[in-house]
Amino acid sequence: MYKELKKFKQNNSFTFTANDNLEIVCNAPESGSGIFLVYEVNEENKELIMVGSTGTVQNDGTLKSKNGGLFDKIVNGHQFAKTGRKYSWPAQMKLENIDRLEVYWYDTFNAKTKVIPTFIEGQILQNFLTDNGKLPRWNVAF
Repeated sequence: MYKELKKFKQNNSFTFTANDNLEIVCNAPESGSGIFLVYEVNEENKELIMVGSTGTVQNDGTLKSKNGGLFDKIVNGHQFAKTGRKYSWPAQMKLENIDRLEVYWYDTFNAKTKVIPTFIEGQILQNFLTDNGKLPRWNVAF
């Protein structure tokens, strides 16, 4: 776990296989804003392959979030095609022979904690870049 994530008390994770329904297995809150980390898990290997976020802080300090929060961003956010992850992840997993994904989410902006989601996303991606010389393979750019 990245040390930057330890302070976020509202967090959880779920496992996803290509045969699962992402709308059913995703346990992220529809009201939460923050980040999510996606790991490829094959046998004993676990590799961070993507970091994403949702929620924008306005200049008055309030959060602007899309309806559906972290849940909607994970399930219906577009990736690999102009279609939601509930469709694109299983297809990509089959292409890459990925057994399962582990998705960890963190609510970074709420009544008790006010950390800009993209700030934490950037910190995690910077740490990954520093350690690996590149971004996680499912992150196109940052």
